[in-house]
Amino acid sequence: MTPGEAVAVFGAGLGAGAINTAVGSGTLITFPVLLATGMPPVTATVSNALGLIPGSISGAIGYRRELAGQRRRVLRLGAASLLGGVTGAALLLVLPASVFEAVVPVLVGLALVLVVLQPRIAGRLRERRERSGAVARPDGGPLLFTGLALASVYGGYFAAAQGIIYMSLMGILLDEDMQRLNAVKNVFVALVNAVAAAFFLFAAEFDWTAVALLAVSSAIGAQAGAVAGRRFSPAVLRSLIVVVGGTAIVQLLVR
Repeated sequence: MTPGEAVAVFGAGLGAGAINTAVGSGTLITFPVLLATGMPPVTATVSNALGLIPGSISGAIGYRRELAGQRRRVLRLGAASLLGGVTGAALLLVLPASVFEAVVPVLVGLALVLVVLQPRIAGRLRERRERSGAVARPDGGPLLFTGLALASVYGGYFAAAQGIIYMSLMGILLDEDMQRLNAVKNVFVALVNAVAAAFFLFAAEFDWTAVALLAVSSAIGAQAGAVAGRRFSPAVLRSLIVVVGGTAIVQLLVR
């Protein structure tokens, strides 16, 4: 890696750390930069997953205030994320990249539609519970567990925009503030990246220089993302998710 490429990777890590923490989709910044250095796609994917772990952890720490009182939820739904992350990492080493790349824009697009419609859908579900006397489950029930597990399969495989998918699922199925959901999202992203990386350490090739550059820069960027992200109102946060996700779809389609 040349000095210029190293600077580009470090800068991409700063941006990815901030965007991942505040919204999601930071991989769509780092992955193309790694490819531009001449890395094969699988090596770039693995190096990216390893390098962004410190950023994910840093983002979760930056949102620790919003995590208060959510321990049970994180433990239960985190198990789904871990299961899906391992499965996705294994699939990366078995299936051709074209398999998931073909459905990624569709998944992200669906997630964005759900984010836009989330207030209306959540309101309808709340009205239905009030009429029936039912109480909202704090963990979202089997539907959310299954949805997060499937989203984490995708996250362990490619990771681009997985945070947006998490936010769309939790926003609809949990009666909770968007910022608190964003905090949980950061924990799940960290879990999936970590478990996938542990798998990759023993089963795939990666570039240690890229990993080190991304590790440092994404951790720094994540703290900036946490400071900025918690200042967004629910409407602004939702709008930002749609803008970033829409940009991700365009990038995935033209790549």
